[in-house]
Amino acid sequence: MPDLKKSSDNYINRELSWLEFNQRVMEEARDRSLPLFERLKFLSITASNLDEFFMVRVASLKDMVHAGYKKPDIAGMTPTEQLERISQRTHAMVDMQYSTYKRALIPALRQEGLTVIGEHEDLSAEEAEAVDRYFEDMVYPVLTPMAFDSSRPFPLILNKTLNLAALVRKKNAKENEEPEFVMVQVPSVLPRVVELPTAADEEGNRIRKVILLEEIVERNIRKLFLNYDIISAHPFRIMRNADFDLDEDDTEDLLEEIKKQLKKRRRGEVIRLEIEDKTDKRLLKILKKEFEIENSDIYMINGPLDLTFLMKMYGLEGFDRLKYKKYVPQPVPELMNDEDIFENIRKEDIFLFHPYESFEPVTEFVRTAAKDPKVLAIKQTLYRVSSTSPIIAALEEAAGNGKQVTVLVELKARFDEENNIVWAKRLEKAGCHVIYGLVGLKTHSKITLVVRYEDEGIRRYVHLGTGNYNDSTAKQYTDCGIFTCNERIGEDATAVFNMLSGYSEPENWNELVVAPLWLRKKLLKLIGRETENAKLGLPAAITAKMNSLCDREIIDALYEASSAGVEIDLIVRGICCLRPGIKGLSENIRVRSIVGNFLEHARIMKFFNNGDPLYFMGSADWMPRNLDRRVEIVFPVLEKNDKLKAEHILDLELQDNVKASEMQPDGSYEKQDLRGKKKVDSQLEFCREATEAADRIRKLRDPEITRTFIPCEAE
Repeated sequence: MPDLKKSSDNYINRELSWLEFNQRVMEEARDRSLPLFERLKFLSITASNLDEFFMVRVASLKDMVHAGYKKPDIAGMTPTEQLERISQRTHAMVDMQYSTYKRALIPALRQEGLTVIGEHEDLSAEEAEAVDRYFEDMVYPVLTPMAFDSSRPFPLILNKTLNLAALVRKKNAKENEEPEFVMVQVPSVLPRVVELPTAADEEGNRIRKVILLEEIVERNIRKLFLNYDIISAHPFRIMRNADFDLDEDDTEDLLEEIKKQLKKRRRGEVIRLEIEDKTDKRLLKILKKEFEIENSDIYMINGPLDLTFLMKMYGLEGFDRLKYKKYVPQPVPELMNDEDIFENIRKEDIFLFHPYESFEPVTEFVRTAAKDPKVLAIKQTLYRVSSTSPIIAALEEAAGNGKQVTVLVELKARFDEENNIVWAKRLEKAGCHVIYGLVGLKTHSKITLVVRYEDEGIRRYVHLGTGNYNDSTAKQYTDCGIFTCNERIGEDATAVFNMLSGYSEPENWNELVVAPLWLRKKLLKLIGRETENAKLGLPAAITAKMNSLCDREIIDALYEASSAGVEIDLIVRGICCLRPGIKGLSENIRVRSIVGNFLEHARIMKFFNNGDPLYFMGSADWMPRNLDRRVEIVFPVLEKNDKLKAEHILDLELQDNVKASEMQPDGSYEKQDLRGKKKVDSQLEFCREATEAADRIRKLRDPEITRTFIPCEAE
């Protein structure tokens, strides 16, 4: 076995690895083979990703620096060193974002008949009149101009809001008189993308033009400060530290404590300032002083701030030709009959693969249980749910129908805290027993238990999944799940909820593997078994798909397995701190990342087990937080047909040569050279397969039916 403690060079820094992932997302925006509006969407995602990265990961590192924490990470980097490298990398990334926006996307949009007016000075007289009228009618009544002087403190700038800062001087004042600082928030209650009245070019073709709201406000800012001359005005935006630590041991009421922390978040440390690159230096000096921010945390932007507005552009009507054809999730074949969901589950375990297959059966599972007079109890964990969740409505109905309803609502789900507080209160009001999670742990597991009284006695029906009970994101995230009434899993499900609602920790489990007490041990045992088999000369292999891999102990076990001869294929969407392909250490490990139209989110594991493969799925990534600080559930895939489906998912994703990038030993990623090769886009193939499987059932029921859908990309 190699000396794993010899060098931190054997590992990649977590934050830099994440930035490599965001770079892969940006490469999709730069890919000319993609429909133009899909490229807009990907560039928007890179901006949204970067925002959260700063608010959480960069903020956490800054907290460490402030606390004098100097311990290096597994890659040998101190928090200060990490911040320096992150700053270098993100400044380069932001430059590439705006180069992509201005030099590639904006000209391409213009060619397709959509012009984005970059500066209000570029408006024609007719357009300027329309913009000014829109300002008077819609914008002016909403705005609140704010001044800053000895009698008025510097205003509270909210996180991620877009603002205009200006220097003004009283009319008729002397030229050498110091200008005053004023500002106004660009209202988020109004659309940021404003479409102008359409016109036609010389050939009679329709021209569509849009302008951003901040340009409209800047053009008319003099109307907010009538007694002043505007010297300069520029948009800016800040990012605040949105991370917070709860001292749960000393907290009597977790819900009230989280409410307090959310209020504190509004005033968190400013960790990033984005501002127009041609900003008046005097204005920048004021902002820098008030926000107490270093030059390295200031991003001078050559273009519109906050590129997440491109997702609104994506929603503009009339450009369907520049988007993928919308994919409609297909019915689950095993449920395409007239029997209710409980009858179908009794026949066999049912494998679900979203969004290729619809999430509706999961909603229907809870909805049917709420109405069924034979159902005695429903128990469910909720981490993130949609704003109009049908599952919440079904749970409320169940409580109203006299069912015993127990719901764990994880209040500590980052950026969903306020949403989850609302749901928790609403469920309590409906008569549900609501648990707020365990002290010191996040409950990240995805499990629903329905207890039903039948002729044979009590039967437990269970849904286990890799993704949240969120009907909205289930259309965008790839996740797997299983319906089962397996008795052993049912017993385990009951034990999980007893553990969550009380102090009951089972000594052992039948089938489920639960973090934080049991999962790490199980994974190391499974990896260790493959290592021992390889040492004995037996075939040994591991295939695992996840979002992130950064746990040192797991990585070391994989290095040991590789050194023993275990063939290891990892499909890791985001962070990967392991270095593949290093002779004598990881030469038998291959790592790939798939970035496509859907967000890869499922976790699937296969251990060869000397020819009798073991398959697992679950909610946990291979990260310290998932293995040690969260309640997670990993569950076995037990039935033959379901094992074949899990195997097929892994196999097809390993064949992907269109959306997959292969990780290099230095941590960079490369796409395959496709010359002379058949293209394999796993997401497109899964769309096709789900459509064809559902169509086969439709045709059996109605021979007149023809193909119902063309997948999400032109064939």
